[in-house]
Amino acid sequence: MARMATLSEIARRAGVSVSVVSRVLNGDPTLRTREETRQRVLQVAKELNYTANYAGRALRLARSKALALVIPGVSSPLFADLLAGATEAAEAADYTLLIGRSDRITAGSDTLRRLVGEGRVDGFVLQRADDLSDQALESLVANDARIVLVTSRAPGRRGSVILDDVAGAGLATEHLIGLGHTRIGLIGGIPSSDIARRREQGYSAALHNAGLRKRESLVRRFGYSPEMAAMAAESLVAADPRPSAVVVANVNGAIGVLTALRRLGVDVPGHMSVVAYHDEWVAEHTWPPLTTVKMPYYEVGVQAVRALIAQLAGAPAQDIVVREPGPLLVERASSAPPLSPA
Repeated sequence: MARMATLSEIARRAGVSVSVVSRVLNGDPTLRTREETRQRVLQVAKELNYTANYAGRALRLARSKALALVIPGVSSPLFADLLAGATEAAEAADYTLLIGRSDRITAGSDTLRRLVGEGRVDGFVLQRADDLSDQALESLVANDARIVLVTSRAPGRRGSVILDDVAGAGLATEHLIGLGHTRIGLIGGIPSSDIARRREQGYSAALHNAGLRKRESLVRRFGYSPEMAAMAAESLVAADPRPSAVVVANVNGAIGVLTALRRLGVDVPGHMSVVAYHDEWVAEHTWPPLTTVKMPYYEVGVQAVRALIAQLAGAPAQDIVVREPGPLLVERASSAPPLSPA
């Protein structure tokens, strides 16, 4: 028996999205597309001997009652709270939550379009990788897909739920200022990341409010991975003068920073204090244990799923900032007053 063609195969050959194919073949009267495109889809379906799955079509007329949480690295402890909040909100609304990895979804992939077009999920809560541009994001999803971004934003009609990054990075910086540090460095994300820009804004505002000058020579924008943050730390150690303290805008990066400083013989916190943005269990078990700013990831998960379900019910996309509970300083042994005036 010959294998039946799929919507994805028709979409690729016709040069349209899976969603457009589905709506053409289902005779959706609300679809706005050129007649030439409609006829091309029908012709390709005929050439591929496509046979509609009427049982599946009947099911797709209703919701699948499944949502997908797609995040870059499901093994990171950082996302445990996000997952817990999203799961609780989904279950409360009688939805199933599926988990996927956004770092495996590359430009040109039709995974997200296919999941919606074939009716397997109703929508996505998506945390994209920092290097996934707005244009690349739109190329991965169907135009009518319901998506809520978490921790980042994109222009247009995609909803989002973000942390109060300005307040969180500001709190980390204020802690070091309160200890007496004046030469405070920043190890941040890549310049194109809206998350990184907000965290740098919080750092800059805290310095300004304390009457301190932001020194561009003490700012590194290499990225959040332990490897890139370690490279940034090595660069700051070589600066003249070097900072007496540093804010690391991601806790995973801070682990790389501690490793690099130990390798270079820089005592923490004696020669350089370190404060990290985000808190996770591993921060208690580094040496020295990391001072961190805990952010409300659980609430982000709850709000994102609720916002997605509201979109599915016809509500417009919203951009939400989670401000309650606010950032919380978790003071441990990696921060202390400078040994000499700094």
